[in-house]
Amino acid sequence: MSLPNFLDMYKRLIANPSVSAIDKSLDLSNKAVIDELANWCRELNFEVEITELTHSPGKFNLLARREPLDKNLSEGGLMLAGHTDTVPFDDIRWNSDPFELTEKDNKLFGLGSIDMKGFFAFVLNAIRQLEHSQQTTPLMILATADEETTMAGAQQVAQHTSLKPKYCVIGEPTDMVPVFTHKGHMSSAIRITGRSGHSSDPEKGLNAIEIMQQVITQVLQLKEELKNKYSVEHFAVPHPTLNLGHIHGGDNANRICGCCELHIDIRPLPGLSIVELEQMLLTALKPINEQYPGSVDVIDLHDPIPAFSGRTDSGLVKLAEKLSKQKAIAVNYCTEAPFLQQLGCETIVMGPGSIAQAHQPDEHLAMDKIKPSQEIILNLIQTCCFNKEKAS
Repeated sequence: MSLPNFLDMYKRLIANPSVSAIDKSLDLSNKAVIDELANWCRELNFEVEITELTHSPGKFNLLARREPLDKNLSEGGLMLAGHTDTVPFDDIRWNSDPFELTEKDNKLFGLGSIDMKGFFAFVLNAIRQLEHSQQTTPLMILATADEETTMAGAQQVAQHTSLKPKYCVIGEPTDMVPVFTHKGHMSSAIRITGRSGHSSDPEKGLNAIEIMQQVITQVLQLKEELKNKYSVEHFAVPHPTLNLGHIHGGDNANRICGCCELHIDIRPLPGLSIVELEQMLLTALKPINEQYPGSVDVIDLHDPIPAFSGRTDSGLVKLAEKLSKQKAIAVNYCTEAPFLQQLGCETIVMGPGSIAQAHQPDEHLAMDKIKPSQEIILNLIQTCCFNKEKAS
């Protein structure tokens, strides 16, 4: 077997469905993608470790590592990381097969084309151009599972005690603009348990919708508090955001509502811890809990993801700015960066494709971005792992 060319790798990655979803009827294994990557990495003399997730059977991480031929040069190095799963898709809204890489209007269409299976094709295509004999520091490729749902893959990697790269680049679609910090993500359900009954006698019940009205008032006050109290100028939206995203409750007009549930989304800034934010939410709801004991519950919809905080003066950020010719930025979405950063490495997010295409029908990569993106990735690997003092 020989390593396929760039477009063939792209096609085969897209052709293997690897949807991750909370809805089990949509959730798929990523094993086929992992196996493809493993074979290609072995072709490039990488040692490959495939690990099934402890708490998600059928989902797998891949860690491929290639040491310099000089065994005395085994410290530090570069880890190129990405996730192998995609979001679910609405087939009706796609104008092509999501699992077939389709070229049209100078664009490559396919589910995962930029978010983010395509990144691995860029990485492997760059490495094939470099002589292993010239490598001076370790080179690693990390492919994770379930980033789009629980980030369980990255969280498991963070416990890898022997994995100590000096640098980590996560190839999420940033149009090759370096990202040095991003917000976190909390999704919580606020559940009101009332007491149902006939609407003709309200005193015999406890209307959960009426209690929820008080909850919403408190939550909106918290939203304003977050906006007024916390700010980081690097972000386009400089304050933590709180969104009321979904509400449901009751079953009929002539019944007192016995249960009502509100789902909220909070995006914390660096410096605002998950624990602090959770306490602020509970404090906001405390008066209602005291008025209606046992009626208000707050439930995490997924494990909270902390914000990622890097430094603009780090060596990796400066290198990425030099290679990309673009200043590092802050973004409002979140990635696996806060977990992989726990390995002790300088970490950035930077990859091909536009975030505007992520999670959208007809996801695509603009083909005129392939060559410049490939050059940046190649220069990054050369500079970090091949003692290339000056990027071209």
